[in-house]
Amino acid sequence: MASAQNELFQLDSPLLGEIRGERSLMAFPFFALAKNAWMKPLAYSTPTVSIEVRPSARGVATIYDKEIVLYIASLMAAKMEAGMSISQDFTFTAHDLFSVTGANHSARSYSRLADALERLQGTQIRTNIEAGGEGEEGFFSWLSEARLQYARTGSGEKRLKAVKVRLCDWLFRAILRDRQVLDYASTYFQLGPIERRIYEVARSSCADGEPLDIDLSLLKLQTGFQNPLPNFRIAMRQIAAANAIPDYDIQMIEDASATSLSETEDAPRKAGRRPTPARVIITRRAAPTLEAAPVD
Repeated sequence: MASAQNELFQLDSPLLGEIRGERSLMAFPFFALAKNAWMKPLAYSTPTVSIEVRPSARGVATIYDKEIVLYIASLMAAKMEAGMSISQDFTFTAHDLFSVTGANHSARSYSRLADALERLQGTQIRTNIEAGGEGEEGFFSWLSEARLQYARTGSGEKRLKAVKVRLCDWLFRAILRDRQVLDYASTYFQLGPIERRIYEVARSSCADGEPLDIDLSLLKLQTGFQNPLPNFRIAMRQIAAANAIPDYDIQMIEDASATSLSETEDAPRKAGRRPTPARVIITRRAAPTLEAAPVD
């Protein structure tokens, strides 16, 4: 019995290395930019990439639920680097997850964890993005299985021992075969929803050091921002002014003399007034250099 119990709760955590994520999940809007339940479907479409996300009874998986996916991907990447055998099943403690993501260890955090796991298992995704050299028709969920494993204390109280999940085939193949896994800044979990997506777009687009110069409306699409474009413009002005995205400088250029691409599609405007076109330039911030000590 003891050996069976030890096997049941054999852990893949704690995570000792960096937080990392699969590049496609960085580049494209698979998660709702919300902290609370988002009940509407999400869609992303370009000439080459299509994504459709359907909510469960608890809504679409959010950018905060994504923390669990990032943690699992990081555990998997660490095991691969260590030459360990891997499967789609991962077992970890909520304590280790919260320690990495910066969540407090309150009862509310454990309740949110249960809700997040339910959304990750219930959200349905369909995409034409291939993973590991294979495509999929139809829908899949981020987690094909998610369980909270409890033990009883002497007084009969339930105590959470471990979280056990099974990663979906699509993401498992992407990490295992494509090896397009990028590290995240340590301060990522301190960012708000929009800032997280701006960081991810920057990290996935500027990974080779080249700056990203993108029209404001296209950046809105890529981040998955659901409100009208004028709202996104305001948010990007604030983000550019704060310049607080880890590792990247954000510059927003508004040109009243140019022709807008598509801002009029998102919100009505007063007759005779055209919105000022805008583009965003994202540049990898140069690493600080250490000054040499003066020589006597």
